[in-house]
Amino acid sequence: MAIAVLNALDTARTQWYHMTAIVIAGMGFFTDAYDLFCISTVSKLLGRLYYYDPSTGKPGKLPVSVNNLVTGVALVGTLSGQLFFGYLGDKLGRKKVYGITLIMMVICAICSGLSFGSTAGSVMTTLCFFRFWLGFGIGGDYPLSATIMSEYANKSTRGAFIAAVFAMQGVGIIFAGLVSMTLSALFLHYCDAPAFKTKPPVEYSDVFSTQPEADYMWRIVLMIGALPAIVTFYWRMKMPETARYTALIEGNAKQAATDMGQVLEIEIQAEQDKVAQFKAANEYTLLSGEFLRRHGKHLIGTTTTWFLLDIAFYSQNLTQKDIFPLMGLTDKAENVNALMEVFQTSKAMFIVAMFGTFPGYWVTVLLIEKLGRFKIQLIGFFMMSLFMFIIGVKYVELKGHKYWFAILYGLTFFFANFGPNSTTFVLPAELFPTRVRSTCHAISAACGKAGAMVGAFGVQTYTLDANQNKIRKAMLFLAFSNMLGFFFTFLVTETKGRSLEEISGEDGGNGSNGVTGSQYEAQMTPKPVTS
Repeated sequence: MAIAVLNALDTARTQWYHMTAIVIAGMGFFTDAYDLFCISTVSKLLGRLYYYDPSTGKPGKLPVSVNNLVTGVALVGTLSGQLFFGYLGDKLGRKKVYGITLIMMVICAICSGLSFGSTAGSVMTTLCFFRFWLGFGIGGDYPLSATIMSEYANKSTRGAFIAAVFAMQGVGIIFAGLVSMTLSALFLHYCDAPAFKTKPPVEYSDVFSTQPEADYMWRIVLMIGALPAIVTFYWRMKMPETARYTALIEGNAKQAATDMGQVLEIEIQAEQDKVAQFKAANEYTLLSGEFLRRHGKHLIGTTTTWFLLDIAFYSQNLTQKDIFPLMGLTDKAENVNALMEVFQTSKAMFIVAMFGTFPGYWVTVLLIEKLGRFKIQLIGFFMMSLFMFIIGVKYVELKGHKYWFAILYGLTFFFANFGPNSTTFVLPAELFPTRVRSTCHAISAACGKAGAMVGAFGVQTYTLDANQNKIRKAMLFLAFSNMLGFFFTFLVTETKGRSLEEISGEDGGNGSNGVTGSQYEAQMTPKPVTS
């Protein structure tokens, strides 16, 4: 059943409003990534500031439980926010709750930097409280941005547009390293304490404490995360509700045609009768047998692959500060003061992000409509598993060849992003029907954050002392989890080149009819002509 407004969206040429939507939604992900990953650049500084004991003669260090909470509590908030806002996105509309997430991110980013208390424990408690609610706001951005972009895009470039929104996460990670590196360099320039003291004399024993100015630095780093969210808020409020939500859920064909007619600059017929029939034929709920028959396998596929991917992805990102000294990219904590440690950690994070993480996102944007989501996800999972397996098996030998170590480690980041880190975000925004699209994306994303918590509270704890045997075993474990992700990918279907209604079966068909990605590719391959 063809509906004019949906057909106009699917066949629209790429134009200015598409680019605007990518930037508006993408800036949310820029902010998300910055806020989630900037904590890795300053977490060691927090230990040196608040847990320094002069009697030990060593730099201060966050206790394991505190470190896990500081770096992982935002993930708990993100998981909660994904489920909450994802559900509201289907019940109240995508646009109505889209601005709320940004407001939360602005307020909580600022409050994180203003964390207060008279003891180390009280400062960390305040910080964790605000970072939980920061994560809650970030969580809402996942299902809402993905759903809005998928429902705005045309069918020939939809995957590239959704991937481009998500690729702003890579820019956010780069800026997390760049901002921390720049600020630490500026503070170092204006501080009197020596940057390096491999064997400090007695009078310089305070090299292991921290310059007082450093307490301002980490706070500024966290508060800067509010700026892009502030800039984006106005433009988000100007976006119209998606035509698919207005027509297929609210049943208002006239408003949908008016809204999309304005952005596409064409006249679109309302077709209220067709919309009413379409809406009535797709009333089944998430917990119905009809949904289970049509999309149960897809939901298992999107949740498991995102869960397994994020175990590796967040383990990599949150523990890289502990791996950098082993790679020779940073000095050991005993040999540098606190601000120099932040500078070196941020610089290493920036380099890995610039040459490993960032390119992977944009290669996905370039190739997703050519190779398809299914193939890219398989390639990414397999290559991540391969490189992590090599690092795990050859870890002792690689420690003596830091450049080879850095190359292999960077390739795991590249194939995470030219691979499942991008496609697990794209697929849930395309596979499920309009009525539950935001909720299903939220469930898939929340499973991803559950995997991230395994990385933050499990893998990170296991490798916190940078024990080479533990890191080797952790890499082998991550290689195994990635290979599981490779096999669970066969539960999803290829979605490129088809309308959302055709994929989900809302157009009167049966969606992909349970066809997996490999089967779909086989069906779409031209058969040789025989005489």
